[in-house]
Amino acid sequence: MQLKSLRLFIDVVETGSFIAAAEKQHTVQSNVTAHIKKLEGELGTQLFLRRGGATITPAGKTLATYAKRILRDHDDVLGLFQGNNNAPSNLYLGAMETTTAVRLPPILADFHKNNPTVELSVDTGPTAELIAKLIEGSVDGIFIAGCPEHHDFHLIKAFTERLVLVGPKPLNKFPTSEELIETSFIAFRQGCSYRQRIELFLSSEGITSTRIFEFGSIDGILGCVAAGMGYTLMPLSTARAHSQRFDIDYLELTPEISELDTYFATSSPSTWNPAMKSFVAMLVGS
Repeated sequence: MQLKSLRLFIDVVETGSFIAAAEKQHTVQSNVTAHIKKLEGELGTQLFLRRGGATITPAGKTLATYAKRILRDHDDVLGLFQGNNNAPSNLYLGAMETTTAVRLPPILADFHKNNPTVELSVDTGPTAELIAKLIEGSVDGIFIAGCPEHHDFHLIKAFTERLVLVGPKPLNKFPTSEELIETSFIAFRQGCSYRQRIELFLSSEGITSTRIFEFGSIDGILGCVAAGMGYTLMPLSTARAHSQRFDIDYLELTPEISELDTYFATSSPSTWNPAMKSFVAMLVGS
């Protein structure tokens, strides 16, 4: 079915006349009749009773419901890609939980303010899992720690995190190697870049192995740290944001351990929809 045929069909429905529909579209009646006959042939049914006008049949009423939806969706998509900010669209993002909890709220709030019709969805997970989702196409863009080497990714440096050693209060001095060996660390599951930094930190202290417990949430990790179960590495921004809720303290680490860039990774800019273009423009300009 051609969109032109459906549009002429709706015009006949709304005007009740082939002649009026032709005048509305600045064409001739024979052209309207030809399109309606073509639709009837494709669908194998009669759409109008031609008795002193055009009386719609039950089959025609059913088609009208779908035709209006098809034409509306067509116009919405066309308007969206032509810069109509009021056209509805979707943006699916992924981010590490620490990024989602602290860094993203003001960014997403600003984006929503300027793009109120965009339906936002944010999925959280460790870096490796987020990269897999971007590759498979289940998300449009991801916030991840580090700069992944993938030729299909378009990368934008979003911000730099400073990781700190987080422990129960009071944490007045750096734990010795012996103390680190005897304690445990708490981290997100495998694939998290911060977990890799824990292993790098321990290696720098001459520790080749220690117990690392896996948790799925910031609250779970910091709650257990506050209870004295062990240490963790978290972004300074996250530790500060949660220091009033948990009895935790933190100490600075050396730059080679602590500094870790967060990147926003997407597919090639040539594939972006208008919502992604707007999001990247806001992210770069912030």
